[in-house]
Parts: sequence; C-alpha cells; structure tokens
Amino acid sequence: MHEIEYMGKIIPYTIVRSNIKNMYIQVKGGEVIVKAPNKLKEKYILEFVNKKTKWIYIKVNESNVKIKTEEVNQEDIERLSTIVKENVKKYSEKLGVQPKKVRIRKIKYAWGSCSSNQNITISMQLAKKEEKVIEYVVLHEMCHLVYMNHSKQFWNLLEKYMPEYKIYKNKLNKQ
Repeated sequence: MHEIEYMGKIIPYTIVRSNIKNMYIQVKGGEVIVKAPNKLKEKYILEFVNKKTKWIYIKVNESNVKIKTEEVNQEDIERLSTIVKENVKKYSEKLGVQPKKVRIRKIKYAWGSCSSNQNITISMQLAKKEEKVIEYVVLHEMCHLVYMNHSKQFWNLLEKYMPEYKIYKNKLNKQ
C-alpha cells in the first residue's frame, strides 16, 4: 500500500502489476488502484502518480459523494417494496404473466433485470425515485416476461400500458 498527500489529505493507493502496455489509474468506490506494466520500474510509477495527485484527489471526493447520495434508508426500501408488489400484481393481471421471483437488490448495472428463468430483480437505488418511474421499471421488466428483448413488439407492448413511458424512462438518470 502506497500513499500520496494532497490538500492535507492522505490518499492510499494500491499498485497492481499486470501484462499491460500502458499505466492507468482507477478510482472505484473511493479506492485508488494504479495498474502498471509488469516490468516498469517503481520509480516511474511513483512519478506518474505524483503528477496525477490532484486528479486522484478530485475523483476520490466525487466517488465518496456518489456513495453517500446513493444510500437509502429502510423506510425508502419499504416504500419501494410496496410499489413494486402493487405493480407486479397489476401488470401480471394485464399481461397474463407472472414472474417466478421478484427481488429488490443493490445492483449497479441496471435499474431492473429479468432473467430467462423469469425472475425479476429491481434495483434498490429506485427507492429514491418517484412512484411513476418505479412503475415504469416494473412494467419494463414485466414486458420482458413476454418478449425477452427490446424488439418493436416489446416497446409496443410497454407503450400499450404506459403511453407516456418515455417521460419516466428519461427521468431515471435525471433525478
């Protein structure tokens, strides 16, 4: 473990060597990882990191802000759970399909997902969104029980039950 200092703050970082050509820095969840070629002398790695100290400091702070704003409390999760259950019931009846399982989990890659096993997972991060946005995500995943793709038929089906879906789809990344 190495450290750099910027504006009075000590920032630890890890050097990971691998079979790559170019050196780069990753900041994930506030953790700093410097990826470097196997044969590169440590002296050059340290020089590179020192030149990037201000950038690292900014990225670590941005990462910490994102982590704090994404935290949801139990009350929000209960609200989300209620909205999801109500909408799964509502759209199960309308679409004539039923998911095998519906889960609310911390997922980073999407707002929701529908597996080929007909299991629906809804992102916990939706807990901070407005009810119609949550309903859109539930309907979107329920439509995947009918069409396991984003074909024209899929979007037509979604639009049939939520003609204004584009409004809520656009709000997903804006709230």
